[in-house]
Amino acid sequence: MNEKNKSNEIPVIFHSKTNMASYGFGNLIGQFVEAVFMVLVFFFYEAEIGLSSTLTALGFIIFAIWNAINDPILGYLTDRPNRLTKKWGRRFPWIIISFFPWVIAFLLVFTPPNVDAQKSPWILFGWLVITTCVFDFFWSIFIVNILSLFPEKFREQSERITASGINVFVGFFGVVLGFLLPPLIIIYGNIQSYSITAITCIGISVICLILMIPGIREDQETIERYLTKAIDQEKDKFLPTLKQALRQKNFVVIIIFYLGFMSLTMLVMASFLYYVRYVLEAEAIAVTLIMGMLLIGGIISLPFWVKYTQKTKDNKKTSVIGAILMICFAIPMSLFSDLTLVLITVFLFGIGLGAFWAMMVPVYSDVIDESVVETGKRREALFGGFRFFFGRLAMVIQAVTLAVVHELTGFAEGAATQPQTAVFGIALHTGIIPAIFMAIGTLIFWKFYDITPEKSAKIRAKLSELGL
Repeated sequence: MNEKNKSNEIPVIFHSKTNMASYGFGNLIGQFVEAVFMVLVFFFYEAEIGLSSTLTALGFIIFAIWNAINDPILGYLTDRPNRLTKKWGRRFPWIIISFFPWVIAFLLVFTPPNVDAQKSPWILFGWLVITTCVFDFFWSIFIVNILSLFPEKFREQSERITASGINVFVGFFGVVLGFLLPPLIIIYGNIQSYSITAITCIGISVICLILMIPGIREDQETIERYLTKAIDQEKDKFLPTLKQALRQKNFVVIIIFYLGFMSLTMLVMASFLYYVRYVLEAEAIAVTLIMGMLLIGGIISLPFWVKYTQKTKDNKKTSVIGAILMICFAIPMSLFSDLTLVLITVFLFGIGLGAFWAMMVPVYSDVIDESVVETGKRREALFGGFRFFFGRLAMVIQAVTLAVVHELTGFAEGAATQPQTAVFGIALHTGIIPAIFMAIGTLIFWKFYDITPEKSAKIRAKLSELGL
């Protein structure tokens, strides 16, 4: 449904909740596959394949260097119009084209050559590096364009909050699947069970792709408005555009905050497989119980956080509250060795996670809007590329933390049991260490992020005047 805003200069297109839910399936796929990836990959290569902690971490560092080149450039390139744009839109073609190579690369990550990790470590190391980099190349195209579509598609503030709530709610099912499904399939010590998990993930993702198509199709008005502006504007050069993006204070602050969040979640989620196997000495299905309680806390709290923010109109406040809750309930995870206490703690942690997830897209969209007002140009995919680069940088933080802790505490790669020093190290990287990363990001966000509800309203008014 199209309506004019008060300035009568730009149409505001309102979307049905069904369309919002369809868009959310893109988030579901992203959350699903990324959850499986960040939980399993390091554990798979270190604890199952037997690749050394150092080589596994080095593989992730190379992966991050690739990201430093890959994500921003892909964001920059996909922001530009091409011959498919007029008919299919700016984002839709890239999302569809990247999907199938992405999921195939995902399968290859979990099907390494059948060689001895002690005799041929470099073969496995090379496989890890090549497959993860190919995976990330197509993943970046897919998810950057999904993310970049949100501020273009949902422009009115109340609709953004509603769409974000629906998007996060649908995305939560991706997280549920990503965290709960693998422990039901994998068997400790059975390499083939991991490739079966990857194949199952691909099948689910294809179904979600079909369901998300209506939501990721761009409105004709949006396409025409973009093409009109693209014709009027000269093409930007990459490096000057990059420097301009990094001069926007709120953008730098939000990606640091995002880095802290991703470092927290990736470390905590990846640690659960180690925790269950070596601390609780239980089967992998116990990971499903832990993840389930975390996600129940998030899902139950999500409607509250959405309504609370609609009432206060303060995205920053809700984000900070959620972050503090996650920090407070991450720390006890290092102290408890009883499954019941862990389940209660992760449920409370999930309540904070729900707040953060509900606000991440609206806060990010406010930053994008501020950039458009300052520059007069839309560069959502470039910004999205930076955001996902920092998400991948968090994966390096995860890998380096695991490697350093495991080397210092005597972790035995590929072993069924661990010495007590290694068990202590696992406890540390399950709660206290990731809480420190999140605390640093939260402090910087609280101190320097300055888009208040009043400033956000002024930015949207200016967007209307500019016809952007």
